[in-house]
Amino acid sequence: MMNSSAFAQQKNDQHSRYKKVPVGYLMVLREGDDVLAEIENLAIKEKIPSASYTGMGFVNVKFGFFNFETKEYDPREFEKVELASMTGTIAWQKNKVSLHTHGLVTGKDFQAYGGHMLAATVSTGSVEILVTLHDKKLERVMEQPLGANVLNLDH
Repeated sequence: MMNSSAFAQQKNDQHSRYKKVPVGYLMVLREGDDVLAEIENLAIKEKIPSASYTGMGFVNVKFGFFNFETKEYDPREFEKVELASMTGTIAWQKNKVSLHTHGLVTGKDFQAYGGHMLAATVSTGSVEILVTLHDKKLERVMEQPLGANVLNLDH
């Protein structure tokens, strides 16, 4: 017997996840898809030098608030919420894709929560993402004493 996530993945494999558009790529992710992994896969497969992206839909999400004293994220999870807004950038760090993503979600009570997105999967429905390409390869570098990765515009 197939579990629900395996069934959702089998259903999703029948659909294209992205399409080239004049500004970059339009992605449509479905139930069970890992949002950040799919953006990372797109960047690798299409050799994206750098980009910005926006999105909306329905997710299970883990946000983090960066604690500058510990240099770690304090996490909080939300399930079956509406992704009212997601923004992010694609860059590279040590020859690997480096995403920086923030989001805002709301529940059925219209209470809003947001922050740095540590993880997100599509819950019910879908997530639509527009990836806008940039013409230069951008790198992220660890900056001290900040202790955080910062987009470097000097290269």
